[in-house]
Amino acid sequence: MNAADTAWVLTCAGLVLFMTPGLALFYGGMVPVRNVLTMMLQNIIPLGVISLTWILVGYTLAFSNKGNSVLGEFDAVALLDLDAPQFHTVAAGVTIPALAFVAYQMMFAVITPALLTGATAGRLRFAGWVVFLAAFSVLVYPQIARWLWHPQGWLFQLGAQDWAGGMVVHTSAGAAAAAVLLVIGRRRGWPNLRTSPNNLPLMLVGAGILWFGWFGFNAGDGLEANDIAAQALINTHAAGAAAMLTWLLVERVGSGHCTLVGAVSGAVAGLATITPCAGFVGTGSALLIGLIAGCLCALAVRLKHLLKYDDALDVIAIHFVGGVLGTLLLGFFADSAVNPVSDDGVFSGGGGLLLWHQTVAVVSVVLFSFVLSWIIASLISRTIGLREPGPEQEDLDRVQQDSSGYSLSGVTARPTAAGRGAVNGSITADPRRSAPSHLVSAVVSTERVDGLRDALLMAGARSLELSDAAVYTGKIRTEAFRSQERRIDFHDRLRVKAAVDEEHEEAVVAVLKRFGAEPESIYRLAILPH
Repeated sequence: MNAADTAWVLTCAGLVLFMTPGLALFYGGMVPVRNVLTMMLQNIIPLGVISLTWILVGYTLAFSNKGNSVLGEFDAVALLDLDAPQFHTVAAGVTIPALAFVAYQMMFAVITPALLTGATAGRLRFAGWVVFLAAFSVLVYPQIARWLWHPQGWLFQLGAQDWAGGMVVHTSAGAAAAAVLLVIGRRRGWPNLRTSPNNLPLMLVGAGILWFGWFGFNAGDGLEANDIAAQALINTHAAGAAAMLTWLLVERVGSGHCTLVGAVSGAVAGLATITPCAGFVGTGSALLIGLIAGCLCALAVRLKHLLKYDDALDVIAIHFVGGVLGTLLLGFFADSAVNPVSDDGVFSGGGGLLLWHQTVAVVSVVLFSFVLSWIIASLISRTIGLREPGPEQEDLDRVQQDSSGYSLSGVTARPTAAGRGAVNGSITADPRRSAPSHLVSAVVSTERVDGLRDALLMAGARSLELSDAAVYTGKIRTEAFRSQERRIDFHDRLRVKAAVDEEHEEAVVAVLKRFGAEPESIYRLAILPH
């Protein structure tokens, strides 16, 4: 056993695991505010489901030393009789414990189906999604991993190359996303949705974690701490950086703006595209691959409008197109001078043979993942259900979790200290006061809820109602998301309603003005007796 290689692979396993919560933050920041917890749970639950299916049957189906070129046998079920695996990229000798390889490959199995939730955002039932995860992790992923990453796999023997998952992860997840979209259909109101991302800074945090974790994703796949690992790491970073810039350039030309969403989308596209190539190409080739990826993946975002499929967060444009693109570009840029186990591509004098093998592999993986995923999704949809009905899509966090991701309301969702007029949560009133005769209403722009409440009660308000309000101001502002502009002409304010009697009405109005109420927003309504 090589201690350095073992330590490196175990570290990379941790990095790839970290990508799963990173993906939850990345996707979670881009969905509407009432669906953020649902999206995050859909991303984090594979850590529970697929970790178990991988240990029980997934690993043996993918990497059993027995079996054939298509499917492994059940000799390593539950890891009870585990032989040293025949590694797919190490030239000779087993240098790390078998369990280190099991753990590292487990993290790839976990994140693969999680990627497709970005396409299906706002529509999935949790129970149906969990069943899909279990079925995909047994019926789809292990087979593709065996074909390409096991020495006996038929695509491996054909000569197809996939360093770290351009086909096994990104292409298979993208094809599965297309299949599930075909089953569950579009979101309610698509394409004219009145929703916005809830937290783009959260998206950036997730993207940073993904980029960080991608070093383990790509640099660990050689299973050795050596010069090829270093080459794969620098290739990963270079491609992500180059793709970020070309995506922003396309965005600038198309919409006139460079956006944060565009920057991180370009980076992820570049990282996905270099994944099948990372250990097989030089640094200059990685830069070119990244530049190509940023441009073509940015343009691919427009496909969903041309073909009218509702890919909410552009999984197909980024992961599917990126995975397929990187796999095919490897047929041009692969260089045996960088990695002796690689065949040469077109630009290294290898002719078109590797490109042909890559094409056959892409077509095979796409068809297999799409067809199997469509069958699984269709069966789930017809039994326990896979799609949430239309109205529920607007507030999945409440429907599925009875909770909310943020305490956004300035009134009801924040804990407050007991006010001057409150005892045990109820307002006390002077019994000698006359019954309230009017309801005074106003719109204020203030965060001083405690102070406003206390001042109104002291001024003589008998009861209070505070609520969030969207106020039309006549001023339009625009927001951009994925090069699409949203025009917004409402602004957040606080609506105050106070029941008062004749004697205290002027004092209450004075308080409202002191807290920023505009005179034209103040009005009163008579309270009719029962």
